[in-house]
Amino acid sequence: MLPTTPELRCTVLTLFPEFVAAFRQVGVVGSACDKGLVQLEALNPRQFATDRHQSVDHRPYGGGPGMVMAVPPLLASVESIRQHEPHTRVVLTSPQGQPFNQALAREWVEQGRHITLVAGRYEGIDERFSALAVEQEVSLGDFVMSGGELACLAMFDAMARLVPGVLGHVASAEQDSFSHCSDGLLDCPHYTRPPSYAGLSVPPVLLSGDHGAIARWREEQRLQRTRARRPDLLGDQPVAGQ
Repeated sequence: MLPTTPELRCTVLTLFPEFVAAFRQVGVVGSACDKGLVQLEALNPRQFATDRHQSVDHRPYGGGPGMVMAVPPLLASVESIRQHEPHTRVVLTSPQGQPFNQALAREWVEQGRHITLVAGRYEGIDERFSALAVEQEVSLGDFVMSGGELACLAMFDAMARLVPGVLGHVASAEQDSFSHCSDGLLDCPHYTRPPSYAGLSVPPVLLSGDHGAIARWREEQRLQRTRARRPDLLGDQPVAGQ
């Protein structure tokens, strides 16, 4: 029997709902949607525009390049969601927002609230929309994209993996890089068949059958990788084996 209320419910406000439609049909997220474990929908603000051209943007006051997304269609979209999800968390993808990370993904899932992810477009969004409706602004990283759709879907994917039953193995999410169950370190190297390829062999310890030695090797590799590739993750905190 499918769950009556998925643990993760999300609506993406986007001018291009095709992004969401395609995403929810493939891979882990598509399977989770089909099983009713998560819910992912799209809502186009254009349907709340009041002119015959369904305009959602205008030129910026004060001049400058590009167009700015207007408040009325966006706010009407949020209000329509609140009619059936009154406690939805409204999140805007924005370069000014706090960095998205695994801890934030886990926080959102554990709170169990419906999430509205607003995908920006054009030059930006009228600041008054943030003041009136947005609870949190979040950035996927320090780079520029044409729109926020891919950022929204990346965030949803990170959250969906944390919902019980979505992944094939319960330990998969716990062992991912940045997971709090793995002390926030990067993941260790992984290998599969064949044991040797192009002159490169699987580390002997992984073929030894000694589970204690394998566990120690993996922890050492995680620490070494983090030191070499992301030393910022170590900070000033002592790490086992350091």
